[in-house]
Amino acid sequence: MKPIQVGLLGIGTVGSGTFNVLRRNQEEIRRRAGRGIEITMVADLDTERAQSIVGPGVKVVKDAREVIANPDIDIVIELIGGYGIARSLVMEAIAAGKHVVTANKALLAVHGTEIFAAASARGVMVAFEAAVAGGIPIIKALREGLTANSIQWIAGIINGTTNFILSEMRDKGLDFSVVLKEAQRLGYAEADPTFDIEGVDAAHKVTLMSAIAFGIPVQFDKAYVEGITQLGATDIKYAEQLGYRIKLLGITKRVAQGIELRVHPSLVPSKRLIANVEGAMNAVVVHGDAVGATLYYGKGAGSEPTASAVIADLVDITRLHTADPHHRVPHLAFQPDAMSDLRVLPMREVVTSYYLRLRVADQAGVLAKVTGLLAGAGISIDAVLQREADEVSGEGGTSTDLIILTHNTHEGTMDDALAQLQQLPTVLAPIVRIRKEELN
Repeated sequence: MKPIQVGLLGIGTVGSGTFNVLRRNQEEIRRRAGRGIEITMVADLDTERAQSIVGPGVKVVKDAREVIANPDIDIVIELIGGYGIARSLVMEAIAAGKHVVTANKALLAVHGTEIFAAASARGVMVAFEAAVAGGIPIIKALREGLTANSIQWIAGIINGTTNFILSEMRDKGLDFSVVLKEAQRLGYAEADPTFDIEGVDAAHKVTLMSAIAFGIPVQFDKAYVEGITQLGATDIKYAEQLGYRIKLLGITKRVAQGIELRVHPSLVPSKRLIANVEGAMNAVVVHGDAVGATLYYGKGAGSEPTASAVIADLVDITRLHTADPHHRVPHLAFQPDAMSDLRVLPMREVVTSYYLRLRVADQAGVLAKVTGLLAGAGISIDAVLQREADEVSGEGGTSTDLIILTHNTHEGTMDDALAQLQQLPTVLAPIVRIRKEELN
């Protein structure tokens, strides 16, 4: 049978990995897919470099639209990234009747609803395994492997840069700014790391997982996003003493009132497997009603790990492209006419427990005042610890750190209580609040 012909838009880190793995494992891939899969055309602004990667047998062009216009191309791989030209090219490829494979989580998290609707109307597939957690097959697990389950929650370490930074902060006792510079020097962090360290990248990914898990439209604009830039070595040390580790988690959860969709630093019990995921690795825990908790672990980025996911999508499309579109696995796991209108909760309605650290003047009655105010707000305290801060307060006395662990309460209730606490004259610095997730 004639090989499936693939056009590749962008041959950077992931694109070159995709070309090399596909060529290296072409015989095994052919045996699995039922026919050959060949990248026969590449578009890249640096045509000379691109040609040096693919060799003389592949046509290289500067204009991506030449690839889309080629009637021999069956599948278009979009690896350009971003929201702008990538969106136009994906929509044009769909309109031309091409199947699309993309690793572009930002594009799908923002424009996914429009893109999937266009693909369904045209009878083509948009595959995006590589858009979440690199080489970990989490999209396939959610769309197919766990399809018998009512998914209850997902919690993931889905950004390797931030996990590397937090691991280094914990291991070496260093502050965020110091470790970020080291991460940039080692190539774990970009020159402009904003999307990673502010939690945006993780929010793109958890938005996609949430849509697949719960059958809701892609709604990145409703995600709560908080990064790691305000975390200090002090809180990582205290968390460790309390039996927790701090991880940046992407969390989505089904509750009675709707769907939670949030990214923020979280205290996770040290005994949980996900708390022990270190360095630039990724891990996702999915909890289904039938299967319980399942853990997916591996490399979340890199040339060949991400290429592994891209090529898996190519194989899926090759197997299914002649099938009746109504018999294919839906893009977001649920049939398009059976999507839910469950609302995404605003953060103030989310219920969780908290770690609080207050730097206070070391005076009689301060602890009673703080705990009394929390009790008055209806916030139940699980534990209180006091640690000497070894700093001089504004009044010339010493200061101390109060560490408070709370039971579950509404975020809105905690916001209001913290606003009152912050006004106390004996509270000497901004209060640190980190959410706590038991993940059981």
